[in-house]
Amino acid sequence: MNLREELKRPVPFASLEQEALLNLLRVGDQLDNKVSRLFRTHGLTLSRFNVLRNLDLADRPLTCGEIGERMIQVVPAVTSLVDQLEKHDLVVRRRCQRDRRVVYIAITDEGRRLCEELRDPLAQLETRLMGKMTQKDLKSLIRLLGKVRASIASAEEADAG
Repeated sequence: MNLREELKRPVPFASLEQEALLNLLRVGDQLDNKVSRLFRTHGLTLSRFNVLRNLDLADRPLTCGEIGERMIQVVPAVTSLVDQLEKHDLVVRRRCQRDRRVVYIAITDEGRRLCEELRDPLAQLETRLMGKMTQKDLKSLIRLLGKVRASIASAEEADAG
């Protein structure tokens, strides 16, 4: 079923750009709902898990700025995500000994355990959600989405300049 049918839209889209954008928004919303449901069962949001995963994959503690640069979603307040994770003993803050203004965030053993607990269910969900696509399809999708991200970055630069 195409998006126009799915949305029961009585008129065609105004342009291919509009149809593509609305398809991306619809798919993004559907994926977000599925992934968020998995994280909710473990008391997390996608953003909180993303902070934990970045800390788990890093070979050292990270600053909030470094975490922000690695996030999938653009979040304005990494500090508040860290606050929430710290309340659940999933991360700890540590001041830099050389520069007391710098605060590093480190994942705790409990945070690592939670990441490990989610590893298989997340991999299974990824396979289920993308399972109808061939490896070739997935590579094409990744390439095309890279072009979309580049187009968005260009538009942001134009808006800023």
